[in-house]
Amino acid sequence: MSDFNLTTSVAFIIFNRPETTKKVFDAIKQAKPKKLFIIADGPRLDKPGENEKCLKTRTITNNIDWDCEVLRNYSEINLGCRKRVSSGIDWLFENVEEAIILEDDCLPHPSFFRYCQELLDRYRNEKKVMMISGTRFLEKPMLPQSSYYYSNFTHVWGWATWRRAWQLYDVEMKVWDSIKKSNFIKGFSNSLEASLFWKFNFNETYNGFIDTWDNQWLFCCLINKGLTIIPTNNLISNIGFGTEGTHTKNIDSFGSNLLLEEMKFPLIHPDKIKVYTHADDHEERIHHRLDTKSKMKHILKSIGLGFLFRRN
Repeated sequence: MSDFNLTTSVAFIIFNRPETTKKVFDAIKQAKPKKLFIIADGPRLDKPGENEKCLKTRTITNNIDWDCEVLRNYSEINLGCRKRVSSGIDWLFENVEEAIILEDDCLPHPSFFRYCQELLDRYRNEKKVMMISGTRFLEKPMLPQSSYYYSNFTHVWGWATWRRAWQLYDVEMKVWDSIKKSNFIKGFSNSLEASLFWKFNFNETYNGFIDTWDNQWLFCCLINKGLTIIPTNNLISNIGFGTEGTHTKNIDSFGSNLLLEEMKFPLIHPDKIKVYTHADDHEERIHHRLDTKSKMKHILKSIGLGFLFRRN
């Protein structure tokens, strides 16, 4: 890795967690990107002490001790996960054609940066591929012998993409209402349980009940038949599980603190650009399932009794 030169821009998305931010920023400092974009949300007024946490978190990124152009996009008001991340990435791709993207709780292995840079270059003009992920959830025995495989599912804990892909993104998911009763989900899912999972999540996101940006990105990739590259060695560990996490509060979740692995070079590329269905089918069976509470909400809505389900 000593002879690797990171020329790809890196975007770092931060908020109010100085402890995890410092760990991820230290990894970015080790990689020494030539151009660094820092995106930050503002504090919530109803959270005492959050303004101080946000300021402390931002201060961490002031320690730039290598040759680097730094661009900052800070919101002084709280936009929330949905608007802040999506608008921040919009701004990112107004300035660059491609980038590596990390959030403040996604700790990368040093080899993650070279892996992303090489694949950004290789697939720059391949419209079938819409993103490169650094996270692998499945166990090794069910994966191919290549360095990565192609999936329908977007894993955004450390990832990279191009402007040409992001320009298809719509945070409002405007077309969902017109296609939600179609069979488009059957085009990538053979599981009734998983289909229920995806329809529920897309519908809740479209209606604004889930404050997120990444369900919209998955939806964007699916409707455009875009594939995600998934590494066979896990390159990202989400260190943000706990009470301060936005969507990662359960520290016992399957994705908490995944073991980091080194990517070996030169990369071994798959023979064809096609979904590795063995892995996708297994991921759906294990991870893409509704909990009992969500199932009940979905059933009540489907029979016109959604108003009976009280939201917290």
